[in-house]
Amino acid sequence: MRSFSLVLLRRLLFRPANAQRVPLYDHLGSQAIQTLQRILLHSLLHEPAPVVRRKTVDSVTDLSNNAMKRGHPWPALQPQVFAMADSPDVLTREAAFRVFAGCPNLIIDLQTDAVVAILQKGLQDPQSTEVRLASLRASVAFLTALDINAQAQALALLYPMLNTLPSVPRPQQPAFLSVLTELAGSNAHLFRPHIPALLKFLPSLLLPVVDAGPTPTVARPNPGGGSSFAFPPVAPSTNGDAEKEPVGEDDEVRKAALEFMTTLSESKPGMLRSEPAWVEIVVRGCLEGMGEIPEDDTETWLEADPAEDPTDDSYPHTYEQSLDRVACALGGQAVLPPAFTFIPAMLASHDWRLRHAGLMAIASIAEGTSKVMQGELGKVIDLVIPAFSDPHPRVRYAACQCIGQLCTDLEEVVQEKFHGPIFAALIPALEPPEARVHAHAAAALINFCEGVERHTLIPYLDSIVERLLKLLNPAATDASKQPKRYVQEQVITTLAMVADASEATFAKHYSSIMPLLLNVMQNANGPEYRKLRVKAMECAGLIAIAVGRDVFRPDSRTFVELLMQIQNSPVDPGDTMLSHFLIATWAKVCQALGEEFEPYLPVVMPPLLRVASSKADISIYDDEEEHEDRDGWESISLDGRQVGVKTSALEDKCQAFETLLIHASTLNARFGPYVSQVLELALPGLRFYIHDGVQEACAMLIPVLFSCGKHSGTLTQQMVTATFSQVINCIGNESDASFLASLFKCFLDSMLVIGGPSALAPELHAGLLEATKRQLQSLADKRKARAARPAEDKEEIMLVEEMEDFALEDMAKVLRTLDANHPLLIAVSSVRELGLHLSEWESEDEGEGS
Repeated sequence: MRSFSLVLLRRLLFRPANAQRVPLYDHLGSQAIQTLQRILLHSLLHEPAPVVRRKTVDSVTDLSNNAMKRGHPWPALQPQVFAMADSPDVLTREAAFRVFAGCPNLIIDLQTDAVVAILQKGLQDPQSTEVRLASLRASVAFLTALDINAQAQALALLYPMLNTLPSVPRPQQPAFLSVLTELAGSNAHLFRPHIPALLKFLPSLLLPVVDAGPTPTVARPNPGGGSSFAFPPVAPSTNGDAEKEPVGEDDEVRKAALEFMTTLSESKPGMLRSEPAWVEIVVRGCLEGMGEIPEDDTETWLEADPAEDPTDDSYPHTYEQSLDRVACALGGQAVLPPAFTFIPAMLASHDWRLRHAGLMAIASIAEGTSKVMQGELGKVIDLVIPAFSDPHPRVRYAACQCIGQLCTDLEEVVQEKFHGPIFAALIPALEPPEARVHAHAAAALINFCEGVERHTLIPYLDSIVERLLKLLNPAATDASKQPKRYVQEQVITTLAMVADASEATFAKHYSSIMPLLLNVMQNANGPEYRKLRVKAMECAGLIAIAVGRDVFRPDSRTFVELLMQIQNSPVDPGDTMLSHFLIATWAKVCQALGEEFEPYLPVVMPPLLRVASSKADISIYDDEEEHEDRDGWESISLDGRQVGVKTSALEDKCQAFETLLIHASTLNARFGPYVSQVLELALPGLRFYIHDGVQEACAMLIPVLFSCGKHSGTLTQQMVTATFSQVINCIGNESDASFLASLFKCFLDSMLVIGGPSALAPELHAGLLEATKRQLQSLADKRKARAARPAEDKEEIMLVEEMEDFALEDMAKVLRTLDANHPLLIAVSSVRELGLHLSEWESEDEGEGS
């Protein structure tokens, strides 16, 4: 009851209690508040149950922090907590340091030496690990709350903080590392003097305690002689009973140490690039962890649907993701040498798990090391290609993953220079008996096609399509074969991408594929076929665009009738994909048929307009606990309040406006009957601040609607005036430089449609100039303020200034269209010159990391 009372107190005390949003606390008189404080202080000191005492701490810190915000200090709290920190009772000491952690304002203004002394005493508590952990949390909160000058006076605290790690039992080390990781993320510079000490201690946590023998190199991958080099160094088991995978607490310690090292690398990459030992340890730790896949999972893995794979829980995701993060943070010059000290030996190992890990490691580091890897790409490809012939299916799967990732992270370079060997390996990979392998080979083809030139793909088109068709419809050659549904879904997606990349050349395969897709659309009706059906719709639409209306026309009526049948069927509440794919597929049919699509607009437009006009699904939250677990919702801060927004509905609204843009630009004058209705939706969309995609789509849509209206005779002067007035109003008040550029472009394109500056009413001309002056002043003020303070996040500032420059450029285009020598053009140039121009400050490591 005491515990639950404390929970209710925290939940209710500062939550707005009425329509005026006045919290309960602000209704309490001073006598009631003093009584409440006295009860909490008594509980803080005397509560015997540890779980209740911790809830008391939470309530005390909440009350103290919120009262302090209101200018109501709690004088009795500080002396009591300091006295508790010296108590002989362990539970009392722990509670004191927990309060310090939750209320650093109790100690922030005191003499630094005194605070360091009391925290250090807690960090060295001889009796309790829990006291040391609470003191560590308090120390992190204290250092985080200090400014950088005050931190310099408290640096002595770091030594006892780090010394807590070796002194605690191994099962408790993850908790201590997790607290230090918070500090590494926010104040990485504090660890600079301690890197050598960390390098002596962390390897014992991160790397298995095994004598690995001499360090392997590329030249000598097996320096110990004897059998082939094993990485990680695990004694081979002959009876299969030896436990190779670290479990339980050891694995948790390793992961906590790895997260600390990864976070510190991300937070201060420049500090750690110059520490080869640090990079080698963290890279090796990742590689060893990636090789620890349970041996007996393979049969389960082969039979599983990738979307519901039970072996995914035991897969070493943590190590793989950490390697990716470290590579992105530290860059290729730091990460590639230690990685490729080990990867060749891993790929040559007798253990399939190490070969798998070596390939996944190349895939993981590709993004972060791409600029440096380009110079050695031929050697990397040569290492990967033989894995497509590996006897183990999971290694072949990893080879597909690796090539697919390289195609994405080194897009165009891989496709242009190495398409021959890659296709020679990837196309046969569509044939293995294992469904997981050939489905992933089909997925890798998508990555390849996204960056390929049409002329590069054409010579291989027949071989690719032939094998994909066999996977889609194996019964054509072998009636006993039934394809797995996830394979069909993947093959259809790949066919769509191949058609998109090969364009008109795909027409020769049209007659083999389109009937199959239409058959799926007609017959895949059960809940288990939802994804297959929408994938078939998407693929058929993309193929229709690729081959053109003349080839598609004979099937267009059947296709449209099937879409109408699907659209008019009873709504399945469990099918969240259908509406999205229907809208997208109608747009593809419109692009394929062009003006011939006009008769179908009465069917297509009502649901499209309904989605475009939908209101945002929003909830106002009173506290964090209410919304932290709601799936499909995103929390944003708006006017100082936490607002929950249903993100899926926003994406649908954005897609609707993007689709309206496709219909309007494709049909032009034939879209005339809908111009007024769509314009009424697009103008408010310019102010749809909770989704910038909606705003951008509406800004692009307005000039196209003007063109449709002009050519169809449906654009009235009233519509023109109302539109320009709203766009000018938005220009004057827009604070996002990126969207400001879009608004100026929207204005210019719309003005050119109606006949240029001469068609613009004088009051609109004057309004535009006033809004432009306001933006010039705002941009000038922002740039001056930026120049007056030190540039802490150079990349962020560079991005902001780049967006501002785009806005200034589009602003200048409008002004030049009004008058080639417009006087405001000088002001635009002056504001541009106020920028910090930080591009020359970029990292010398080829722009990788920060």
